[in-house]
Amino acid sequence: MGFITDDFLLSNNTARRLYHEFAEHLPIVDYHTHLPPHDIAGNRQFTNLAEIWLEGDHYKWRLMRANGEPESVCTGDAPPYEKFLAWARTVPHTLRNPLYHWTHLELKRYFDIDCLLTPESAEEVWKRANARLSEPQLRPHGILERFNVLAVCTTDDPADDLSAHRTAAESELGTAVLPTFRPDRALAVDQPEAFRAWLERLEATANTSVNSFQDLKDALRARHDAFHEAGCRLSDHGLPYCFANACSDAEAERVFQAARSGKAACRADYERYAANLLLFFGELDAEKGWTKQLHLGPIRNVNTRLFRQVGPDAGCDSIGDWLQAEAMAGYLDALDRRDALPRMVVYNVNPAANYVIATMIGNFQGGGIPGKLQYGAAWWYLDQKEGMQWQMNTLSNTGLFTRFLGMLTDSRSFLSFTRHEYFRRVLCDLLGRDVEAGEIPPDDDVLKPLIEDICFRNALRFLRLPLKREAG
Repeated sequence: MGFITDDFLLSNNTARRLYHEFAEHLPIVDYHTHLPPHDIAGNRQFTNLAEIWLEGDHYKWRLMRANGEPESVCTGDAPPYEKFLAWARTVPHTLRNPLYHWTHLELKRYFDIDCLLTPESAEEVWKRANARLSEPQLRPHGILERFNVLAVCTTDDPADDLSAHRTAAESELGTAVLPTFRPDRALAVDQPEAFRAWLERLEATANTSVNSFQDLKDALRARHDAFHEAGCRLSDHGLPYCFANACSDAEAERVFQAARSGKAACRADYERYAANLLLFFGELDAEKGWTKQLHLGPIRNVNTRLFRQVGPDAGCDSIGDWLQAEAMAGYLDALDRRDALPRMVVYNVNPAANYVIATMIGNFQGGGIPGKLQYGAAWWYLDQKEGMQWQMNTLSNTGLFTRFLGMLTDSRSFLSFTRHEYFRRVLCDLLGRDVEAGEIPPDDDVLKPLIEDICFRNALRFLRLPLKREAG
């Protein structure tokens, strides 16, 4: 018998029954990912296991570095098999890390490989997996269909032309591939070289000149409109904390022109400028009925040498210890006073802030929308069994668990859809424990709709994504 059994992570009889009867075969709504839309549109053919499994995966890179592997096998130019061998050498040392679970779930669900990955089994795993990659079901379209993915939302810059999304929409793929509007680069007046390069891209895509702060807002509004036409119903911002002390448009013009001329904004000017734009983005989202996502709490690119060598998303980001409450209160209240508070999902990476953020969300519910502000799924370093339990317990203790939007992959890998299975097993185990402890009723009329709602129906109702096929 292999490691990943039918009852993996299910510790009691009720949990096992709930998972296998109600959760196991439900469709997936993956409303936040970093999957490359061009790979989906082109139905990319992956040539080897390293390409589909290790490319862009900073979770694995961090552990490989911790295991003493050189950078050449993480982000460098080592041959694919050497990179895979480095991961195979690392996996036995990931015991009790969530990647040990994810690795073996992915091998079993995608490739029907049920052995433990070790240096001794590596060659066999490599050969068997590579032989399967030529099959249509292991190209992006086949994977999305195999895992019954109703919708997948990518993460896209306003300067992206969305051509890949148009191609995917016109294809026979039954999964809706939808963009997400993530305008973080519009805030980067503290990095003038990158900011000016991004402005040039935005000008080209929006087919307009951006010579002033008002021009920038006009171009961003035009791209927001184009994203909506392409099926986008979500925006997203990756922030250390909310920015709430907004400057005037006149002050923002000064900061904008300084950055255009090559002068970096100081911290105070950057935050006031960013707060101005974040209020503007909130108004755009509210006008169209979109859902805004806030990813709060990380401290990014702290290893200067590695950042210069590899760039962002290299695996040198961490949990930050920022203060969240006052800044978040100021931002949400400013939007609310403008009658421009959109539907919102707030994700937190610092477990110390779980109750801070969950209770802050409760201050701004209402408007006739059930769960208008959502405490988002366990994110990044909390995207594991314990972190998921913390998130669900915090939400249950401070809000309405029945309104929870459930899980997402937040992944760059097409092999990550098993994270939905992982979450569903954790969810059913949590509910099974509660039932057997007498803390919630042992009533399938209560439990079945709860599981279905959290696994996918709440996301469909709340996010209002345009699908290509019915959920069933």
